[in-house]
This record gives sequence, C-alpha cells and structure tokens, in this order.
Amino acid sequence: MDLGPHAGFIIASYGLCLLTVLGLIAWVRIDKAIQERALKELAEQGISRARPDRNGR
Repeated sequence: MDLGPHAGFIIASYGLCLLTVLGLIAWVRIDKAIQERALKELAEQGISRARPDRNGR
C-alpha cells in the first residue's frame, strides 16, 4: 500500500488516534474501580443506593 508523500502524517494521525482511544479506555477503567471502591466503603457504613420507601426510610 502506497500512502504517498503524506505517509508520515497519516501514520502519525492513526497513532495519535490509537493513543487517545487507549487513554480513554484506561481512564474509564480506573474511574470505574475508584467508584466501585467508594460504593463499597459507603455500603460498609450502612449507606445504601436504594431509594427510601414512602415512610422516609
């Protein structure tokens, strides 16, 4: 495959795009772990994510 005189730009663009997508995937996975840890700590304190019933509990 001949990319012509713009091969460097094309390869760099694809590389930057790949790094960006991988960075976003890593960010989401790290944030998920942080949020799950926070939810676990709240659950251990007795704080629930469930809605209170109509009596306010």
